[in-house]
Parts: sequence; C-alpha cells; structure tokens
Amino acid sequence: MNFASRLTRSPIAFDADRGADIVRDFDDLAPELRALIEGTAGCSPFLSGLLTREAEWIRAALQSVPETALEAEFSRLQTLDLDALPDQLRVAKRRVALLAALADLGGVWPLEQVTGALTRLGDVAVDLAFKRLVAEEIRRNKLPGATPDDAETAAGLVALAMGKMGAGELNYSSDIDLIVLFDETRFDPDDRMEARTAFIRVTRKMAAMLSDLTAEGYVFRTDLRLRPDASVTPVCISMASAELYYEAEGRTWERAAYIKARPCAGDLAAGDRFLETLRPFVWRKHLDFAAIQDAHDMRLRIREHKGLHGPISLPGHNMKLGQGGIREIEFFTQTRQLIAGGRDPDLRDRTTVGGLAKLALKGWVDKDVARELTDHYREHRDIEHRIQMVNDAQTHLLPNTDEGIARIAAMMGESDVAAWRGRLRERLERVEDLTGAFFAPGETAERPDLSDTAQATVDGWRSYPALRSERAQTIFRRVEPEILGRLHRASNFDEALLNFDAFLKRLPAGVQLFSLFEANPTLIDLIVDICATAPGLSAYLSRNAGVLDAVLGGSFFEPWPGKDVLAAGLRKALEAAGDYEKKLETARRWAKEFKFRVGVHHLRGLIDASEAAKNYADIAGAAVAELWPVVVEEFAAKHGAPPGRGAVVLGMGSLGAERLNAASDLDLIVIYDAQGIETSEGRRPLATRPYYARLTQALITALTAQMPEGRLYEVDMRLRPSGRQGPVATSLESFRNYQMEEAWTWEHLALTRARAVAGAPDLAADVEVVRLDVLRAKGAAAQVMPDLADMRARIFAAKAPDGAWEAKIGPGRLQDIELLAQSFALRAGEPPRRVEAQLRLGPKAGFITKDEGERLASAYRFLWRLQAGGRLLTEKPLDMDAIGEGGRSFLLREADAPDLDALAARLAAVTQDVAEIVDRALEARDGA
Repeated sequence: MNFASRLTRSPIAFDADRGADIVRDFDDLAPELRALIEGTAGCSPFLSGLLTREAEWIRAALQSVPETALEAEFSRLQTLDLDALPDQLRVAKRRVALLAALADLGGVWPLEQVTGALTRLGDVAVDLAFKRLVAEEIRRNKLPGATPDDAETAAGLVALAMGKMGAGELNYSSDIDLIVLFDETRFDPDDRMEARTAFIRVTRKMAAMLSDLTAEGYVFRTDLRLRPDASVTPVCISMASAELYYEAEGRTWERAAYIKARPCAGDLAAGDRFLETLRPFVWRKHLDFAAIQDAHDMRLRIREHKGLHGPISLPGHNMKLGQGGIREIEFFTQTRQLIAGGRDPDLRDRTTVGGLAKLALKGWVDKDVARELTDHYREHRDIEHRIQMVNDAQTHLLPNTDEGIARIAAMMGESDVAAWRGRLRERLERVEDLTGAFFAPGETAERPDLSDTAQATVDGWRSYPALRSERAQTIFRRVEPEILGRLHRASNFDEALLNFDAFLKRLPAGVQLFSLFEANPTLIDLIVDICATAPGLSAYLSRNAGVLDAVLGGSFFEPWPGKDVLAAGLRKALEAAGDYEKKLETARRWAKEFKFRVGVHHLRGLIDASEAAKNYADIAGAAVAELWPVVVEEFAAKHGAPPGRGAVVLGMGSLGAERLNAASDLDLIVIYDAQGIETSEGRRPLATRPYYARLTQALITALTAQMPEGRLYEVDMRLRPSGRQGPVATSLESFRNYQMEEAWTWEHLALTRARAVAGAPDLAADVEVVRLDVLRAKGAAAQVMPDLADMRARIFAAKAPDGAWEAKIGPGRLQDIELLAQSFALRAGEPPRRVEAQLRLGPKAGFITKDEGERLASAYRFLWRLQAGGRLLTEKPLDMDAIGEGGRSFLLREADAPDLDALAARLAAVTQDVAEIVDRALEARDGA
C-alpha cells in the first residue's frame, strides 16, 4: 500500500500561512497528502525547512511505498567511500527524519516503526563510519596484523547501542548512546596497546563524523559517557578491561542500562560474546528485589538534580524525566526485569512495550496495568516526538506557554486544546499512581503491643548478621511491624516469635530477603506459617533463603508438573549453566526450590503425605537422570566414552519405590555392560572396571559434594553386590551371577524395589529382565520367610523405636510393613516396586487375607503420614513438646486425629495389629 492509502490522521496547521506557503510546491500530490504537508509545515519550522530542501526526494517517496523509499536510502549509503560518507550521512538523516515525521504525523507508521527507522539509520551510520575509518587505519598500517578483509568486521571494534538506541526506540531528536569496545584477543599481546590507540582514534573520528554541525546539518549527537568509569577511561577500551570493571564495580544503574544493550556496529559477533560474559552481572540468579530501592533512589536523584519535584503542571513539564513521564514507565519495566530476569530469560526483552507484555504474561505485572502503561507510554512518546519535531531540539519539555502547548496539540490533530490538556494531565497522574506505589516505600505500620519478653527478643535482632548493614536495617524497619503483626495472629505468638527469631538469627544476610518481603507481603504470611508450624523447615529456609524466589515464579502453587516436565526443566537449566561446577550448583539450587515447594504444599494441605512422597521421588529421579549424562560427558572428556553400552543407575530402597520424605537420602547401584571392551579410548584411557568405578565415584561426588548451594543428596551404595566390600560399579553379567548364586535373601528383597533412574534405555531393559528372572527364581525358596523373620529380629534388636512417636522402625511400623510387602513381591515373582502395589500381591497370592491386606494398607498410610509429617517438621526424632502447638496441629490434621491422646491410642492399636499380621504371615510360611 502506498503512503496516501495508509493515512489515518493529520496535524492541524498552527501557522496557517506557513503551511499554505509550503504546500504550494506540492500541488501535484493527492489532496490527503497535501493536507498532511500543510499541517506539518504549519506546525514545525524545522520540518517546513526539510520539505523545501528535500522536496524532490520526499515527493517521490510519498507517491510510493514508504518502506521502499527507506530501504533505497539505506542501500545508497552502502556504496559510499570515506570522503563522501560525512555529507551523505547528513543527507540521509534529513530524508529519513522527514519521512519518519510524515509517517508518524499521518499515522502511517506506528510508534515502533517510526523509532525503528530512526534507530536503523543510527546503526547504519555508526557501522559505515567504523568500517571506513578502520579500513583507512589498516591502509596506513596503524592496526598491527590487520588485513583489508578485517575492515568488514572493523578488526574487532564494536559499538554497543545503549538506551533507546539499543532497544530500537530512538526518539525524534535523540542522542545516540554508545559504548565502544575492542576484542583484544584478535591481537598479539605486544600489539594491543598500538591497536587500542588506533581504535581510540577511530572512535573519536566516528563521533565527530556523526556529531559535527556542517552546512549539511548533523547526523546524530553521539554520547560515549556510559562506558565504564567514563571520567578516567578513553573513549574505547578492551572487552577484558570492561569485564573486569563490571565484575568489580558495576552498579545497579549499569545493570539496568545493559537490559537494552545490543551490538549495533562493527564486529557484531564479538559484541554478542561480550554481552554473554556480562549475563551474570546483569541477570542475577536470585530474584533481585533490592533493585527496587536502587531504582527508587535513582528516580529521586534525577528529580532532585532536575528540580522535578512538586505537583504536576503542564507548562514546562518534562515528558521524559518528570512525574508520570516516560522514564517512570521504563524504570518500572526494567526494575521488574532485573528482579526476575535472572531466573526467567523470557523476560529479557530490550523494548519497553515488549518487556511489559512479557512481564504481564508471566504474572509479574497485572495485565490491565501493563495494557494501561503501554497505552500511556505510546501517547507520551508521540508527544515527545512532536515537541522535538518543532525545531529539531533534543528536549523533552512541554512548552512553557499556552501558545506552545496549543502548537503541540495541533500537531496531535487536536482542535480542543483544553480537553487535550486535561487528558494529558490525567495520563501523567495515572502513570505516577501506577508506578510510584511500586517504587516508593509505604508508610511504616504500627507495631502490636509486645510483652517484656517478646520485646527483649525483638531488641536482640539488631545484633544479628542479617541486620549488619545500614541498608538492611532501613528496609527491615519498614517490614518489621508487618512481620510482628502477622506473627501476632499465629495460634501461639510466643512460640512463633521464638521460631522466627531462630530463623532470623541463622540468616547470613538480609537486604535481598527483606526487600523481597517489602515487595511481596504475602511472603511474610508464608514465613510466619512455616515458623509457627515447622521449625525444621524454617531452619532449612534460613540456610537457603533463595528458595523463596520460586514462590514468586508464577507456578509455585500450581499442580505438580510430573517427573517428565521436571526433568525437561532441569535439563534446560543445566544446558544454560556453562561449566561443570556451575551445572552442579544449578542442580542443587533447582532441587532445593522444588523440595521447598513440596514441603510448603504439604504443610498447607495442598497435597497429602503420599503425594509429597511421590513428588520428592520425582525430584530425586530427575536430578540423577539429568546429572548422569553431565557427569559422563565430563568424565569422558578425560578418559574417553564409556566402553560398550555404558551404564545405568538403579534407584533402590525408597527411591526405587518412589516414596521419599523431606530428609531422605538415596540408595543407588551402578550396573554397566562393557560388551567385552577392555579399555576406554581417550586422552587418559582406563581399563573397564576402574573406568566404571571412577565414573560411579564421580556421580557420587556430583550428588554429595558440599558446595556454596549445599549438598544435593546423601548417597548410600551399600545395597550393591557384596555391600561395602564390593566394587561400586558392577557389570551386568556379574550382577546376574551374584544375584543368582551368592546374594542373601535381604538382597533379593531389596531387588524388589530396584528401578532404573538414569542411563541407556536398552541396558535398563536388560537389567529389568535380570531383576525379574532373579525374583522368579529365588522367590520360591524355602528360606525366604525364615530369613525375613531372622532379619526382622536383628533389626528390632539393633535399634529400638526412637521415642513414643516412632513410625518407622519397630514391630508393626513402616519398615515392618515394607519388608512384608517386599516378601510378597519376591515370593510372587512380580514386578511392582511401590509398597501399596506390593501389599496388594499378598491377598492375591494367598499369603494373607484380603481383610489383612486392607488393614496393612490403611496402617501404612497412617504411619507414613506420621513419619513424613514429622520429617517435615524436624530433623530430630519426633517430640510433640518440642515441635510446638503449630506442629502438633499439623500432625493431628495429617493423621485425622482430634487430639494427641487419640493419636497415641491409634498409633498403639495400629502397630499392635500390624505386628500381629506380620507374625501370622511369618508363622504361616514356617508351617507351610
């Protein structure tokens, strides 16, 4: 579609005589185009001059497709040599500025297309200047080792577009903000200083070429002050120097600036690599709510410096930096991106409108708020453009006079100036309301009345490590009344306060967490919930406060995604993590967050103990499954690929049965099939047995090593053939032979729960065949039940029940039921691994009655609720006095008991009944 057919609006000529005078030169154009030209010339002296100066070019452009005219102008520039470039860039600037203005004023292009055309001109201008100037340096032998071909990548010189240019959002009379760097790795160390000197010279010449005002005008005012430590560094520095600066001294405003950064000229690939190295600086791995305070302070400093405080008044109002202005919306968007973009790469959008849309999609900004701010942003930018179009001035100020404001309204096509002014004031006030509440700290609430004891506890908080810094104390003073108020509403305030005190005392730092509380008060409810109910979970939380990030991630309280989705998410995170150590840290952080999620869901009754058990098993299974190939790849880099078909990792015990609790460790076995290959092929080859033994040890280390993010899991390998005396990895053939010829009954019982959790699927299938062969061959043996009876007696003799509330070890408890269930699977030669499924085999095979099977299943569910609930509340043996009122209420809810006496009575009755059923099952087998 041509220009005329796309017109949707037109400015009103503020100076009718000027408009009429200019439009006479365009009598040959269509009436609607003439109206656009008349209105434009009558509002803007600057554009009136351009219409006269570029009349022939713009006439042709308006009679064709505007995008075609734009592309032709950019193409024309590509053929220019260095001498012609300065003047012809200025000609191009006039033409692009005029075309963009008419397309903007006529509604032919939306905001993004207008700013995109201006930004593209900036990119082309800087890129051509770099390449022509670098080519000249190469011709003069001023760049050591560089050849003429290197000019196409500017020999490693790159300009990073910052701010609006980086986002493709240049306004009508923008400066362009650039950071200029060079890739020092392209030069020998001895040549780098000479190259640096040449690149500084090129950068200065580029800035002059674009900025100097000549008879042809100027291209762009160029600002290089965003570079690291601009007051003392040259206009171009090496990438290595820049990286060191940001690592040591980078500030929040610089992080925010890099949200929009992109390579725009020169060696774009080198620029992309540099931005990737800065990713951890810009995008923090934890939610960064402390950035809110930094942004708020920055806003106040800007307002103070520019004198922008006070009520909104339209004459002279700064549409960019003033209250309710463009910068408010940009800060609002960028700060939320900084908060969450480290965890969610989808939020790393350079554009303001795109960033708002993605924040809304992910739940970080209310969708209606995002839509409203987007509408205000577009309108503000339109007004900003018209202010600048009047005289091509880099200003953001509304005119100081009524006449000046009326001119801007006319450019907007508004004839009712008073109504337009009213709507603009409402927009500015609305933006201030929507964004100001996010940045400005709220008023401090009043504390609840405290007893002398409680006050003494609270007074002691100022000495804790988390409140060491002045900044932490400032933020905490604002959230402390809210915390105390919510603690006061707990069922037992004194108990909840002491648990919160213990939580706070263990925190190593507080700024981020307290900022998190301030921005998300609902998190205080969660902390109070945990402190009032589960001191064990609050102790875990104080050591791993970063897991609270997950609560705000949008999906924390959604239904469980399942192990396949979990594994895919971890795989993606590991792929993005970089080196081996970072992958191990990533896995730890990932597992902690998901285990915390399961604990919170269990604590709040969103899932029951059985669901929690399966969820914990899903986490462990995904962790082992996705870390295994990472470990193999790292090991193979030194010693070559695994010989033969590789290995599988078997989950045994609770992992195999998919029933873990909050504190479970992992029972693992590694089985390999070398297919007769005796050594690996690699830089440091190993014989097969030591290869798989050391590979297994590498897996254990990957899971158990204590790192800054903690330990992933404790691992127990004692269920492998020959226990502690056997090799840590076993060949498939040896495993089969051992199970068939040497293994004890307890090992066959353990095999009923074995499940492949990692490794090659075909090998896993073969291991499963061996497992079932063993069960079917050994389950009919006469010694199974006598051996089980002996094992049971040994267990009871070795360890008495751990207190009155023991649910796991002892007659009639969980372990007793699990052993009997395993005996059913072994004797029936059937594959089920889960306890409930194994229990159902008992009546089916005639080992127990149907009624006994149902009673065992019911008892197992009850005991598991008590065990899993207790492990969530405390890492110690369950003590009803120690866990407090909140913990007791949780356990009573879990066990569906009205009070502790009823719970104790049910525990005694259940364990006695189960013990009798197990005794009868053992006696029946003995007598068979």
